[in-house]
Amino acid sequence: MIHFGIESVFKLQAKGQPDHMDNVNWTRSFRAIYDKAVAQYEAGQYGAESYFDHAEIQFLKSIGHTAQEIYDFAEDRVTGGEPDFETALLVAAVRRDYFLEVMQGRSSGRVVAPADLTGKEVEEDGIVWLPRIIEKAEAKLRGEMDPDLMYGCGGDRKFFQENHVHAADFLRQVWAADGDRRKVIDYVKRCRAEA
Repeated sequence: MIHFGIESVFKLQAKGQPDHMDNVNWTRSFRAIYDKAVAQYEAGQYGAESYFDHAEIQFLKSIGHTAQEIYDFAEDRVTGGEPDFETALLVAAVRRDYFLEVMQGRSSGRVVAPADLTGKEVEEDGIVWLPRIIEKAEAKLRGEMDPDLMYGCGGDRKFFQENHVHAADFLRQVWAADGDRRKVIDYVKRCRAEA
């Protein structure tokens, strides 16, 4: 596996702006930032606000992400062993695609707070957590996650494991369903039946 240092990934252009719109190599930049976050958390540095420099923050914004989202992935990876880098990257890729294609690279300006979500024990079609994870996936796609929320948290991972669904696949399915919850429910039921 090739690892690229932060310095090689964030080369500054002549006008002093980070080269953050690289559509070919953005995954390298993401990997560098993820690895940096994991290393900082392992070293005992906590708090997303202190993890990244201006160029890194600008890169994250360019793909529709926040420092908090990367911090959350790193924290859970270090403290619980999951999600792995590949899952973080695949989820980031879905959000990036949605941000650039559907949202045209613009923020909605809206924030979904934890209190706005359906309760954790609520079922839909007999599946616990399903209403909540659909709402979280919609907020993740639109970049509307409150800093106190994480798409792919421990409760989400339990849902994904129990229902044999990958976090990124679920996110893409919610995008494809375009608000049609029945399509998402049927998708989850198919995944459960095929397991």
